Amino acid sequence: MKLPTWRPDRRELTWLLVLLGLATLLFIFVKLAGEVMEGDTQAFDTHVLRALRETNDPATPIGPRWLSGVAMDLTALGGPTVIGLLVFSITVFLLLQGMSRHALIVLSAAVSAWGLEWMLKAAFARARPAVVPHLREVFSPSFPSGHALESAAVYLTLGAMLMRLAERRLTKIYCVAMAMFLTLLVGASRVYLGVHYPTDVLAGWIVGLFWASICWLVERRLERRADVRAERRPAANP
Repeated sequence: MKLPTWRPDRRELTWLLVLLGLATLLFIFVKLAGEVMEGDTQAFDTHVLRALRETNDPATPIGPRWLSGVAMDLTALGGPTVIGLLVFSITVFLLLQGMSRHALIVLSAAVSAWGLEWMLKAAFARARPAVVPHLREVFSPSFPSGHALESAAVYLTLGAMLMRLAERRLTKIYCVAMAMFLTLLVGASRVYLGVHYPTDVLAGWIVGLFWASICWLVERRLERRADVRAERRPAANP
């Protein structure tokens, strides 16, 4: 007698791939954090920061003068003020539209990412870069970058949500691509301003992507449960 062969359907395959991706991200972060704490990345971090400044004047960033202003504007996109206003506005909009589940996911993604950022910074307590003058005032520890983490968690969560709501394939690609682009710009601006090492930003991106993926899995799970309940309701009330 031939036993039936189990073949995962598309939903199961998606979950397996996402879980594999999460495990990979976690491994990379742990490996990176270990090397940072041991000082193995210091030479690389220092080289990148100094390469972004004029050789004869470390206080002057390379490029045209207006680029520093652009970096200031871009870095604000990952700051608590802009992120907070954005999350508040979108959450209220979704609630007014009757999309309470989506509103909960957006709000939870932002709040939990803030908590995760605070715990990681306190745990690693890495000092801010001292190899070049900072172009922006900072106070918290350096690893991981909070701006990179928050922008990745919030923007990628929003991008994934908009991708789910969009109907055309090109629109779906645009939503995710713009979320990734904004996240990359915010992180790059932190290094350009000299307030973070490149490895701080890389770690923030990794944790933010990890957390956005978790939020995406939760949203899919809640949506699946809502669909099941909707299917059962007519059967229970013929």
